[in-house]
Amino acid sequence: MAHLSRLHVEPSELGGIAQEMGQILDWMETLNQLDTTGVEPLIHISSEVNRLRDDEATPGLGTRAALANAPAKDSDYIRVPKVIE
Repeated sequence: MAHLSRLHVEPSELGGIAQEMGQILDWMETLNQLDTTGVEPLIHISSEVNRLRDDEATPGLGTRAALANAPAKDSDYIRVPKVIE
């Protein structure tokens, strides 16, 4: 399992991980024994619906307004620290 999931596992930890996997599989078997007749599949945990606004074009900031609070600017551009060498 560790190899398939591309995880590095120390040999000393293999026994503990195998035991935990066994416990997880036992728990899943317990869940499989539950009677789910008449229970609809759950798609979302919450019944809330996103309320999205209409996508309407609005005028953007002009160059002067955009540069008004910039800590450093160079003519029509905002100056930022160099990130790529």
